[in-house]
Amino acid sequence: MPDLPIPAIAPTIPALLFSAARHHASRIAIEENGQRIAYAELPDRALAVARALMACGVEPGDKVAIWAPNCSEWVLAALGVHCAGAVLVPINTRMKGQEAADILARSYARVLVCIGEFLGADYPAMLAPHRPPTLERVVVLGDGHPIGEGAQTWADFLAGGAQVAGSLARARAEAVQTRDTADLMFTSGTTGKPKGVMHAHGPTLRAFAEYVRIIGLRPGDRYLIVNPFFHTFGYKAGWVTCLIAGATILPHPVFDAEAVFQRIEADRVTVLPGPPTLYLSMLAHPRLAEADLSSLRIAVTGAATIPPVLVERMRSELGFEVVTTAYGLTECGGLATICDPDDDAGTIAGTSGKAIPGTELRIVDSHNQPLPAGEAGEICLRGFHVMQGYFENPEATAETIDADGWLHTGDIGTLDARGYLRITDRLKDMFIVGGFNCYPAEIEAALTEHPAIAQVAVIGVPDERMGEVGCACVVLRAGAALDEAGLIAWSRNRMANYKVPRLVRFFDALPVNASNKVAKNELRGRMAV
Repeated sequence: MPDLPIPAIAPTIPALLFSAARHHASRIAIEENGQRIAYAELPDRALAVARALMACGVEPGDKVAIWAPNCSEWVLAALGVHCAGAVLVPINTRMKGQEAADILARSYARVLVCIGEFLGADYPAMLAPHRPPTLERVVVLGDGHPIGEGAQTWADFLAGGAQVAGSLARARAEAVQTRDTADLMFTSGTTGKPKGVMHAHGPTLRAFAEYVRIIGLRPGDRYLIVNPFFHTFGYKAGWVTCLIAGATILPHPVFDAEAVFQRIEADRVTVLPGPPTLYLSMLAHPRLAEADLSSLRIAVTGAATIPPVLVERMRSELGFEVVTTAYGLTECGGLATICDPDDDAGTIAGTSGKAIPGTELRIVDSHNQPLPAGEAGEICLRGFHVMQGYFENPEATAETIDADGWLHTGDIGTLDARGYLRITDRLKDMFIVGGFNCYPAEIEAALTEHPAIAQVAVIGVPDERMGEVGCACVVLRAGAALDEAGLIAWSRNRMANYKVPRLVRFFDALPVNASNKVAKNELRGRMAV
């Protein structure tokens, strides 16, 4: 079948679903474990989920959460949520029960679709002691056992949708508007409490249609999505872009270099985005020389500065024709800037590219005044894809989006004369562990619950494999005893593994500045010695 042009930008995700089914009917939309779902089948599969949600009483604007690893059901569930006119609330699979319950409670999610068992953890059991009363139904994927009132299997949930006519679900999907909120994605900030970012359908599709155009994603591409679906990199830059282009979604739940090599060979993968850690792991793998990676064509990375030699090695040793880098944050829908694949290796490695069409970019000083090219300051964005706001948090929204519509990212960077962005630091002290954003204030709040800790500051320190890891700088309570291994073990039971400090250093007192705030730069300096 000849390649088809990318259709006009759909106004909503349900409209995209129906358009993709028409344009790419015979192509495979999702392939997993030998099971294939054609684009022509996708609307009925998604509407079956929408019908089940409607049977549960879900109305337009209601919140429905998904807490599961990358799998075909995640995509079907999300599309069903959108078709029902509801708002999708993705939850990080690394979260523990209490962390997930907090998001479920603060989003007022009425329904949760969750995995039964993943990486040795029983998700319904983790949630059960903390389940908020506003959560009416828990739908369990896989072999897990439903727990509590309103809990059921995926099969039983779908069967319940039979009482709702397909025409009603279709009408509900077609009634969704471009400015309706599509998703509520929780991201942490300097306060340490996750904030819900509201984003509409239309801006997501407009931004990622540009992404599809720039990277050259095309019908028939086979996209191995290792980036988690709960993150914009796996969700919007992942399976949504596949629907825009008519590519095949190949969900992958956990990154493992050996498993990825096998899937590239067996599934003839053409597209493989990910953080630099992914490509470094592949380049270091003993099977690199013998693996058949000839199908690979497109790589997109970000989340960390990468050496130009890595770009060259990705091209020469992994065989990618297209290697590019991008920058975005949840508050702008996940995409703000991207390099042109034709840029030189130094530009691709050393910058995050130029603003996508429809986006303004500027660097400002501490007084919110624009700075000239080459001078470092806070990165600000303005454009169609800036978030609708933080859910039920107008104060934080006003702090982040100024009166002129500029989104203050909290990241520090420079713009060169060409308009290319270079990230140099982070105002918010965020650090990135293997592609996952870590916010010290959130981790510090959790660590201070330990009975032996009087004070703690968390900083990111360089790590060869992960890019950065967390280091907890701890002052103990008088007479208390605690060692590094003990605190790390305690943390693993209470927070997502990427948040767990990999290093612990003990201090008699933490250094402070004139405002009596912890001088984290001084702590970083001590760690570097």
